[in-house]
Amino acid sequence: MVQKFFKFLLLFSVPLLLAARSLPGDKAPQYDVLIRGGTVYDGTGGTPWRTDLAIRGDRIAALGRLDGASARTVIDARGLAVAPGFINMLSWSTVSLLVDGRSQSEIHQGVTTEIMGEGQSMGPLTDDMKRRMLAARGDLKFDIRWTTLAQYLAYLETRGVSPNVASFIGSGTIREYVLGQQNVRPTPVQMKQMCELVRREMQSGALGIGSALLYPPGSYADTEELIALCRVAAAYGGMYISHVRNEGGNLIEAVEELIRISREAGIPAEIYHLKAGGISNWDKMDRVVSIINEARRRGIPITADMYLYPASSNRLASRIPAWAREGGDHALLARLKNPSTRQKIADQLRSAGPMPTKLLIGFHSDDLKPLTGKSLEEIARMRGKGQVDTMLDLVLADHAAPRVVTFSMCEENILKGLRQPWVSLGSDAASIAAEGVFLKSSTHPRAYGNFARLFGKYVRDEKAISMAEAVRRVTGLPASNLHLDRRGFLKQGYFADVVVFDPQEFRDTATYEDPHRYAAGMKQVFVNGVQVLKDGQHTGATPGRALWGRGRTNP
Repeated sequence: MVQKFFKFLLLFSVPLLLAARSLPGDKAPQYDVLIRGGTVYDGTGGTPWRTDLAIRGDRIAALGRLDGASARTVIDARGLAVAPGFINMLSWSTVSLLVDGRSQSEIHQGVTTEIMGEGQSMGPLTDDMKRRMLAARGDLKFDIRWTTLAQYLAYLETRGVSPNVASFIGSGTIREYVLGQQNVRPTPVQMKQMCELVRREMQSGALGIGSALLYPPGSYADTEELIALCRVAAAYGGMYISHVRNEGGNLIEAVEELIRISREAGIPAEIYHLKAGGISNWDKMDRVVSIINEARRRGIPITADMYLYPASSNRLASRIPAWAREGGDHALLARLKNPSTRQKIADQLRSAGPMPTKLLIGFHSDDLKPLTGKSLEEIARMRGKGQVDTMLDLVLADHAAPRVVTFSMCEENILKGLRQPWVSLGSDAASIAAEGVFLKSSTHPRAYGNFARLFGKYVRDEKAISMAEAVRRVTGLPASNLHLDRRGFLKQGYFADVVVFDPQEFRDTATYEDPHRYAAGMKQVFVNGVQVLKDGQHTGATPGRALWGRGRTNP
């Protein structure tokens, strides 16, 4: 009798429990995130439309009118723009992400993917290369717990970073691995070894070959060497991307070299930070654009990226003649300590003409940091010396580490480049934070503002390109060029890298005098479905992943 009673109670109570669980107030949310009523720019450059977007897990689950839907997090995006996460084609966040994985200066701009590898990459490394990297550390301290490029990217993911990360193989890194830092031609055996290193990294997921032909040791490579490396990368669906050999007097020849490499290696090619440096070269920009457009008409896939400032930034030592930099920083410093060799360097610098009128310098040494942000002209005047001698003194005193901001481009050429449909954006800077160790050094405002500047200055204020086209340039275009898997567009089933910003407020606030200032107007940022920026504040989440090239066969 007791058994029958409990059986009856069970049969009667289960339906009641199920009914209670299905009451409207207790209904389980359909989605993790629901972004309602925003103006959606899907990354194609097409006409935007007002609709809803839902995220479940790490994917975009739905896109359209979702009136009856529910979610754990609901965002009212009325009056706001909704777009794919932005892709930085030229990031120098290789070290900064090891120190602080939050990527604050770029997350505040909506950058959800960092592409690295301009000439130098974080692998493959020999023991000697590791020792040199550690010896060259400045304010940012890190350990090296990897050897290959793929291991580095996986290490970042495991360590925790907010953005996604991917990288090209540095042609200078490959050269240094096999040939050291000397200006020598590889033997056939050495060339085979270099190609094999490229093959391994391509099979492990590198995006292609990245070169920086203005700086040693990458500058020691001739065109044939680069073609050989690129043929290997091309076999795995890779790309060639280059800081071309010259951005001034021989800019035309440098662009033609890149086109030749693309044609003969059978590989898509991109020009890093498209520009004409120096007032005497500004008129070359029209010719460069014409050459690239003609190559594209002939079926050669050439593209470019830009930063949207008239000032560049690199090492002060890069202005010293190439022969004096051969063998690396240690060899350069030894030459500067030798009176006769230093005089030869100084004479060559003086014979090249006057120094640029405005060079803003930043230092690693604590003794020199009080001079950070001053121009070379100011420091020379303070010390009662000429600019050439002052420059050599500073390079020697700061162990070849000083960086310099140089005003060498013109606004007209920035607009000419930006209006080309094959131009995307790259900051050419590290993603950093306006706090802690990063404040010990100055930086270029492009680290905090390059992407926001596109939407504030060039879309809203100057109307150089449309909002939809601007979104395409930093999302669908680079994602397509890099063949990133289900990134760069707002489509159902794609990874949920999504940004929400105010098109009337989104702008850069960083200046050359005060560069450590976050962009304004970016409201919400999701990376792989996880919110990393909430109401303009970083959440601390680090859901970024290593993204791999098409040749990956060695997971």
